[in-house]
Amino acid sequence: MEDTSEQDERRRRLAAWRTSGRTLWRSSADRPVGERLAALTDDASSVYDLDEWTDVYGGGVVAELEGRVAALLGFPAAAFFPTGTMAQQVALRCWAGRTGNATVALHPLAHPEVHEGGALSVVSGLRTVHPTAAPRLPTAAEIHASDEPFGTLMLELPLRDAGFVLPTWDELVAVVAAARERDAVVHFDGARLWECVTHFGRPLEEIAGLADSVYVSLYKSLDGMSGAMLVGPSAVVEEARVWRHRYGGQLFQQYPAALSALLGLERELPRLPSYVAHARVVAAALAEGFAETETETVPGARAEPPAAPWFRVHPRRPHTHQFQVWLPYDAGVLNEAAVRQAEESGVTLFRRWFESGAGPPGVAMTEVTVGSAGLEWTADDVRLAVREFMARVKSENGRVGGRDAAPAD
Repeated sequence: MEDTSEQDERRRRLAAWRTSGRTLWRSSADRPVGERLAALTDDASSVYDLDEWTDVYGGGVVAELEGRVAALLGFPAAAFFPTGTMAQQVALRCWAGRTGNATVALHPLAHPEVHEGGALSVVSGLRTVHPTAAPRLPTAAEIHASDEPFGTLMLELPLRDAGFVLPTWDELVAVVAAARERDAVVHFDGARLWECVTHFGRPLEEIAGLADSVYVSLYKSLDGMSGAMLVGPSAVVEEARVWRHRYGGQLFQQYPAALSALLGLERELPRLPSYVAHARVVAAALAEGFAETETETVPGARAEPPAAPWFRVHPRRPHTHQFQVWLPYDAGVLNEAAVRQAEESGVTLFRRWFESGAGPPGVAMTEVTVGSAGLEWTADDVRLAVREFMARVKSENGRVGGRDAAPAD
């Protein structure tokens, strides 16, 4: 549970983000409960007949959503899950039983390995192997060279913790073929599959159709309240429904999440290509803005260290509408500068910064998302916001450095 100071900081961030006149992305999760519910009530009738009865253990609007997603991804069946963690565990468990091999090949940065507390092994009795540790998905050659058999290859598209990166289309086709040559099935962790269309230049149905099963999130890109969908062959999905009940995922009613997901399919899904395109404009302008702070000098003034001695925008040309930014400062310094910029200027350039983890101390990373609000930003707007942000970073870093260096009383 968060302590009081963490709760206060969260409230401060939410207030700053909510009142910002300019931001790259707005999440419905940042809105108060009453406002979120009122918006759902006002909008849901545009995607579903609200005079219909609510769902009970599925059916109704949940079944409508399942049919929509199955059709979009080109599969005969789909099952709604309360979380993606559960959906993927169930999918991989089903495939382990069908292949007779409980080993799953996946990347060490994949979501189940980093963010799920070892659930694949602890809860589902599965074992994982890693064809590569490079910050990208494995290649066909690496799949062929893997020195032990596996029943399922799981590919996270895009690979979030490596920078929301994707292979080329030909590389993806080749790695899927390599897995099949080893008699393995292929499952896509497609939490963010919705925004991969621009990079691959292929429709969703063709991308998803490479795999034997696919999980997609209903809130990460579509801005739904919660929930996930598992699509695949009818027999596998029917088995998944049984395991969903065993895992505690057969919820009594889920209509708010299902309605919000239908709204996301209607409103956000068609706009994702524009977000991806503009993310590339934003990423380039960020790099230009940081580069300017590296070289800025004032004539006649004493030379000072640059505000950004180095930076990394990764990938330089984003594969989706999300990407990483790295800077050589403590996360606390960057977070304070970010929230101050939002409070003082009404501009939210960055949201949360995090320490680099396994990297060197004093280096932090943030994830940048470009949504509908970000489409209003020009490249000049981004460069100006970078300069203003880095001025606050330099000020805050000096303040923290001076405080840390002060002698104790």
